Amino acid sequence: MNPLETTKTVLLAYPQLKDDGDFANVTYLDTAGWGNLRVLFITGGIDIAVGSTDEATPPLIEQCDTTDGSYTAVTDAELAAVIGASDDGLLKAIDVDLNKNHKRYMQVQSPHAGDGTTGANLCIIGILSMPTGNAALDATAQGLDELVKA
Repeated sequence: MNPLETTKTVLLAYPQLKDDGDFANVTYLDTAGWGNLRVLFITGGIDIAVGSTDEATPPLIEQCDTTDGSYTAVTDAELAAVIGASDDGLLKAIDVDLNKNHKRYMQVQSPHAGDGTTGANLCIIGILSMPTGNAALDATAQGLDELVKA
C-alpha cells in the first residue's frame, strides 16, 4: 500500500499575499482518528516577517475541544523564530504527536504579516497521518478534490 494513501491533507490557509495584516481564510482541522499532524508553512516571495498574531511572535499551533471554543497553545508546537523577510521559497513544519494528550481541533494561531513593500506570500497545509486502522483512503478521505494515479 502506498503510505500517501493513508494521509489526509487539509488547506489551513489559502495561498495568498498579505502585507500588514492577518491572513484570510484560515481554518482549523479535526484530528480525530489520526496519530500525527504536520503543519507545513510554504512561502513564496516575502519581504516582511510572518508570525502568530503579530510579526514578532513565531507561528504556533493551538488546540480546542470544540471548533468555536477558546483555543490554547500546544506545548512546544512553535517555530523557532518568525518566518523572516528573506525566507522566500521555503518549507517550514511543526509536527504534533496526537498520541499525547491533545485536544481534538487544531489551527495555526492568527497568522499575521508585517508591513513590507510587497508583503508575504504564504500557504499553510495540515497533513494528518497514522490513521486508526490501515485501510487505504479514497481521494475525498485524503482531503483531495481529485486524485490521478499513473
